[in-house]
Amino acid sequence: MRKLLITTAASLLIGALPAFAQGTQPAQQQPAKPVKDPNEIVCEKQEVIGSRLNFQKICKTRAEWAEERRSSRMDLDKVQTQRDLAH
Repeated sequence: MRKLLITTAASLLIGALPAFAQGTQPAQQQPAKPVKDPNEIVCEKQEVIGSRLNFQKICKTRAEWAEERRSSRMDLDKVQTQRDLAH
């Protein structure tokens, strides 16, 4: 039984080596992701507060969405920092 377990574990490790070797190759050989246009308009459906069934379609440029996410992240970090300092 022990010999079977060791043989199985060894075969799994040997089978995983090619996959591991692929993951360690430099990133330069992988194709670069295309840069998305910051002026492209992207629409999102957002849930209306107080309703589970009503959605509102909001359209903004990718740059505006990114700025909104950045601003929200900064506000959240500010609140968390102030909370930590108060304790």
